[in-house]
Amino acid sequence: MSEVAATEAAAPIARYRGEAVLQLPQDLYIPPDALEVFLETFEGPLDLLLYLIRKHNLDVLDIPMARLTAQYLEYVEVMRRKSLELAAEYLVMAAVLIEIKSRMLLPRPPSAVAEEEDPRAELVRRLLVYEQMKLAAQRIDDIPQLGRDYMLAQVWVDKTAEYVMPNVSAEDLRQAWLWLLQRASVNKHHRVTRDQLSVREHMTLILRRLREVSFLEFTQMFSQEDGVPKLVVTLLAILELARESMIELSQQEAYAPIYVKLTHGLTVV
Repeated sequence: MSEVAATEAAAPIARYRGEAVLQLPQDLYIPPDALEVFLETFEGPLDLLLYLIRKHNLDVLDIPMARLTAQYLEYVEVMRRKSLELAAEYLVMAAVLIEIKSRMLLPRPPSAVAEEEDPRAELVRRLLVYEQMKLAAQRIDDIPQLGRDYMLAQVWVDKTAEYVMPNVSAEDLRQAWLWLLQRASVNKHHRVTRDQLSVREHMTLILRRLREVSFLEFTQMFSQEDGVPKLVVTLLAILELARESMIELSQQEAYAPIYVKLTHGLTVV
């Protein structure tokens, strides 16, 4: 025995649970229908007709009824041998095809040829509508579906909530203002001057100052050398900025220091 023949003889014909099977069992029984292969499946008579038309490159608007009917009956005969229930609705379509074929073969008077509708017209309309519905269903089926094409992923995100300071009361602002006036009166100089003070100008100065730091204590917004008029204008500028939501006034708790900071997301030019 040659090496090739020896290799072929030793090669297993199959493997069962990891073990090589070198020959078929003597009591192995294979049913006659076990090796049948169904190459095409159809969802109804129209589906079969459309398949035959597309397979043989027939013009759906000018169907050769004799050829199509013969091919259709061949498929129906195969299905009838397999399943009588399945072939029932196909037999109805076969009768329709035979009727259309016979109407086209029967002679007609010349005057009736122009007036009578093509016997294939209704069948062509049904085929075109079915093809459109089938293409639309396929486009819908191509859309990714949950459970078939993708799965949902669940994600848990632990996020620490940002602590929001309580709003500042009017009484706290009044007490801070009185303390500033008291400190200003201690550092007051007896000089008579006339200053041109602008609330808008002080608003701009405050915004630029807050841009350089994250926040400032309320009392740090005022200078000890400032007189009462400038303190008033600065206070008005702070209140105006808070009213326009350009700055935020916050306080940790009652009687705690008051802090001033830019509103989140505000850009100062």
